[in-house]
Amino acid sequence: MVLTKRDEKRLADLESRFGHVFSNRNLLIEALTHASAAGRFEPDNQRLEFLGDRVLGLVVAEALIERFPNETEGRLAPRLNALVRRETCAEVATQLALGDELRMARSEANTGGRKKLALLADAMEAVIAAVYLDGGLKAASSFIVTHWGERLDQQAETPIDAKTALQEWAQGLGLPVPRYELIERSGPDHQPRFLIEAVLSDGRRARGEGSAKRSAEQAAAAALMTQVANDD
Repeated sequence: MVLTKRDEKRLADLESRFGHVFSNRNLLIEALTHASAAGRFEPDNQRLEFLGDRVLGLVVAEALIERFPNETEGRLAPRLNALVRRETCAEVATQLALGDELRMARSEANTGGRKKLALLADAMEAVIAAVYLDGGLKAASSFIVTHWGERLDQQAETPIDAKTALQEWAQGLGLPVPRYELIERSGPDHQPRFLIEAVLSDGRRARGEGSAKRSAEQAAAAALMTQVANDD
């Protein structure tokens, strides 16, 4: 892609906000490209979003373990869920004014695309992946800790867990309590993995994994809360 001087200045301003100067700016451009603007030979940010989600989870999990060395998995899990959920990613994207820099079709922009929670969250995760691919895990960790830092430091009190939040949301609408179904148990007895599905009475459902049923249920509830937020 050929960049104009205006493009170069906007990317440089964005790098300044990020605290990372890209060696390969094509990664940044890809992270900023919504599917509506991608061309035949130009990728959108969906693959980067997939990777960025995993990098964010790893870095935040490590940061929480360092900050709370005596906490159990059961108390770390809701903190992790609160920090990596789509709403939080969208909040950070908004603080960085990321929506203003996204490349999207005019039709998408005209329908409020630059402020859509899901779109901002995806772009934020794509940017994390771009930083990771450009500068490695150290650069990605520095980026995340910098821009999630205040939120990380506010985790002294365990936030409301995802299962409780989902139950309260359902009851607030007069719906029955969500149910949790074991889909699969894998791995050896000393290191099992559980795949759990959280199901609402209206048919909406989402899955989560964990090394214990409780953590898998929390992950499933968090995933379903994200789906509900995007649907609403």
